[in-house]
Amino acid sequence: MHSAKQEITETIKFLDWLWETHQRTAASCTQQDIETWLATGPTTRKAIRTFIVFINNTGTNHRVEMGHYTAKTRPTITQDQCVAWLRELLTGTSESLPYRVAGILLLLYAQPLVRVAKLRTDAVETSETNGNVRISFGAHPVPVPRPFAELLQEHLASRPNLRTGAGTQSPWLFPGTRAGQPLHPNTIMDRLRSLGIDLRGARNTALDEHLLVSPPPLVADALGYSHQIAFLHADAAGDAWSRYVNLRAKP
Repeated sequence: MHSAKQEITETIKFLDWLWETHQRTAASCTQQDIETWLATGPTTRKAIRTFIVFINNTGTNHRVEMGHYTAKTRPTITQDQCVAWLRELLTGTSESLPYRVAGILLLLYAQPLVRVAKLRTDAVETSETNGNVRISFGAHPVPVPRPFAELLQEHLASRPNLRTGAGTQSPWLFPGTRAGQPLHPNTIMDRLRSLGIDLRGARNTALDEHLLVSPPPLVADALGYSHQIAFLHADAAGDAWSRYVNLRAKP
């Protein structure tokens, strides 16, 4: 009985979201709509499977499908691994400077490498009074600690691929080999994976660390995440802020 009620409740929520967000119905929804709905909410959303099977079997929509839900592990790395990789990228010689900087942005600030590749040089600012460095990912700049600040400034002063037509005026923090284009994110991903870094695990662990000391809205604004994603990660990590919010929400 409870299962049937949950299926109805979640299906109504899905159809409401589908129309309000995309102006689509069950007949016109896409596979991507279903994947997005499942990926951006609690696991109870899997209860729409009965409805998806129904519209598929009845011919209402042959373009969508949904298999049986299986719980997925959330990859993370240990704090010891995170510290070891930060030390290697800060002081080691296993990679060239641009990829070391990109890896630290992942490990320190939980930045997806797709976003790292598109960072511009004006995201980095250095105080004229005290030399402190800050970098912007979201609503406001965040401090860059030493010794990474020195490494980041060194990279700014010696960016590669500046002879591809755009000259030293290239706006990209990581200029690509094609004139006027940033470095392709897959290039960064491949280089860091070749070192043995678990990219998703590193990002999740970095984000968890921020969420352990600051509430999700502040982390989201500082690191360029949506509030929804920050709360989802907070729930997955089981941090104190999520429990606090849940307690406050109860009557």
